[in-house]
Amino acid sequence: MLKESVRKLTFEEALPQLKQGKKIVRTGWGGAEQYVALYKHITLEDGTSLEVTPYFLINVLGEGEGFSMWSPTPCDVLAEDWVLVEDK
Repeated sequence: MLKESVRKLTFEEALPQLKQGKKIVRTGWGGAEQYVALYKHITLEDGTSLEVTPYFLINVLGEGEGFSMWSPTPCDVLAEDWVLVEDK
């Protein structure tokens, strides 16, 4: 959930937060995008946890949506409207 008074970050400032397990989103997106997170592990159906090459997922609300692979565009990297997303 976003607060109006939150400090906006550059992607350079947000990236260390992602590496620490935080979630981020751009206020400029203003749509169904809930957050971007960095994942370093997957859990198999048998409960085995595997370390994987890190990857970004974006959580998007809407029918047929959910989690998708995500790579920042040049506009995302240059944007200065990133904010941390607090878990509900």
